[in-house]
Amino acid sequence: MPAALDLPHRRAGGLSWPVVSLGLWQNFGAATAFDQQRRLVLHAVDRGVVHLDLANNYGPPPFAAEESVGRLLARDLRGRRDELLITTKAGYRAWPGPYGEHGSAKYLRASLDESLRRLGLDAVDVFYSHRFDPSTPLAETLGALERAVRSGKARYAGISSYSADRTVEALHVARELGLPLTVHQPAYSLLNRWVEQPGTDGRSLLDVAHDAGLAVVAFSPLAQGMLSTRYLHGVPADSRAGRGGPLRPEWLTDEALGHVRALDAIARQGGRTLPQLALAWVLRDARITSVLVGARTVEQLDENLAAVSQPPLSEQELAAIEPHAVDVGINLWGSRSSDR
Repeated sequence: MPAALDLPHRRAGGLSWPVVSLGLWQNFGAATAFDQQRRLVLHAVDRGVVHLDLANNYGPPPFAAEESVGRLLARDLRGRRDELLITTKAGYRAWPGPYGEHGSAKYLRASLDESLRRLGLDAVDVFYSHRFDPSTPLAETLGALERAVRSGKARYAGISSYSADRTVEALHVARELGLPLTVHQPAYSLLNRWVEQPGTDGRSLLDVAHDAGLAVVAFSPLAQGMLSTRYLHGVPADSRAGRGGPLRPEWLTDEALGHVRALDAIARQGGRTLPQLALAWVLRDARITSVLVGARTVEQLDENLAAVSQPPLSEQELAAIEPHAVDVGINLWGSRSSDR
């Protein structure tokens, strides 16, 4: 096994975050053997990836990923809880009926209790509002986060996939409630640059978060696998696109794959793999605190972690990348959340 990494940390929002975090959205449901999940998580922790990112809908079924982490905390990671940063979210569907998703206080509070029960914990480190809910006043949604922190069930509060304008609103409401927001978790990659777009006041989401001192934990930095090498020559049957996962086959257009192939060539010229290039590009911006990777195997995780020990992208590489770092219409979270 590769040696443990002295993984760099970036401090923001009152917490120290490893520059690479492990997201448990993919590969932690009932279809993946627990032994495989266990091997990946323990390998990540051994290599310094101390941030485990969860949500109530990660599985499937909902809460499955939290159950897996709960088993590990009770056994393999027993006694190591305080070494870890464990975060979870609520906002997407976790159970049937009108109180099984969105942003109501009833849903958020019930979901956090259920998450804690599955994890076997008294508190998570961060509890997020997973998405903006236009049908619920922000004061109610953020009030539920404030009560979670005040009650000791969460140590910090965060938001995910809120646009620049919605984040400005959320910060204002949070201040009125006396709630310090700690972190924003948006999608960001070479093929999804929405966080750089200016909001109403001219600032991008990255600007707003930086000005407020928020950590920014970027999810989907490999664009749901498009920035792996799996789709350079077609769609493998066992890939996310082939299995009907969140990566939709219709996104793999000739134009999009042309950019991916060009980026792969730039990566190889610089002695990197395409995923390593993609991660280095997101982390080039000091406003990004951590990237969330969703590895399927320990080999994939090790490849991702190797990006940290490589030299930063040169000005020449960044210039070559720029014409191919274009939005290709894969931000499925925008229309579901707060791009209004």
